[in-house]
Amino acid sequence: MAIEAVLFDLDGTLVDSLPLIKQTYRRVFDEMQIPWGNDDVVKMIGLPLLDIGRHFTGDAAELFCERYQHYYHQEHDRYIKLFPGTLEMLASLKDNGLQLGIVTSKGKPGTARATSFTGIDRYLDVVITAHDVAKHKPEPEPLWQALAAINTEVANAVYIGDSSYDILCGKNAGCLTLGVAWGLDSPAELESLQPAGILAEWGDLPAYL
Repeated sequence: MAIEAVLFDLDGTLVDSLPLIKQTYRRVFDEMQIPWGNDDVVKMIGLPLLDIGRHFTGDAAELFCERYQHYYHQEHDRYIKLFPGTLEMLASLKDNGLQLGIVTSKGKPGTARATSFTGIDRYLDVVITAHDVAKHKPEPEPLWQALAAINTEVANAVYIGDSSYDILCGKNAGCLTLGVAWGLDSPAELESLQPAGILAEWGDLPAYL
């Protein structure tokens, strides 16, 4: 069936935010005296912030999230940028009549700021964040909710992400699922989950549409 919609993860896929995310976690860990532990938190990027906070701090998860948001937004505009070719890719897809959206485990305020700051918000037909669903990646619900909002069947959609949580979410939802080679997890890690393909650059995407 023909592809009608392309949905994307945000951090590490469209937006080069991973250096800021890692720096922010390090500052919060230092402030709250949490052992850094061989980048254990990095392996959890892609899950909702509150879940990560609960994992490392238990009952102090709300404070963990508050301190993270404070430091993240303090440095946001200095660090956040799009990966090369992202605006052009989105414009081309939109010109070809495709519906576009974001499905992210980031919260609603952070997602809104990132999409507005980078200018990609004008291309988006749907945005699903951690605040919009009860079950998060790698569960399929976020993708299903996005597709319902734009009245598109899973067979007519592509989901693209940079982490194992993204690949599993897409496959669990029944979408054609693609990884990207420039994000959180390595191409080899993503390939072990058997996505339909790994994009080395945005120019590889049209072959799957």
